[in-house]
Amino acid sequence: MNVKHKVLQLLGLATRAGKVVTGEELVVREIQGRRAHLVILAEDVSSNTMKKVTDKCSFFNVERHVWGSREELGHAIGKESRVVLAITDAGFAGKFSEYLNEI
Repeated sequence: MNVKHKVLQLLGLATRAGKVVTGEELVVREIQGRRAHLVILAEDVSSNTMKKVTDKCSFFNVERHVWGSREELGHAIGKESRVVLAITDAGFAGKFSEYLNEI
């Protein structure tokens, strides 16, 4: 099984466990509240969203990855296209980090 498939499966599992937050404003709120352990941005995210989320992640020391398209991220969590996701569980975040750093 390739890494991309593993990440998409793990996203679905984390979503069903209630450990994924989507949407720019909600993700920023999770980062500021120090509840986000890892943030995933789609490769096709707008430059404004990229800057805003990247700056927040840098300031609050949250790991950030740019990976996948908005359609892939949305499909993995069973919703329409999504450009930014926050993982709110340390265990899931650790596994995502492991997989995403392999790429």
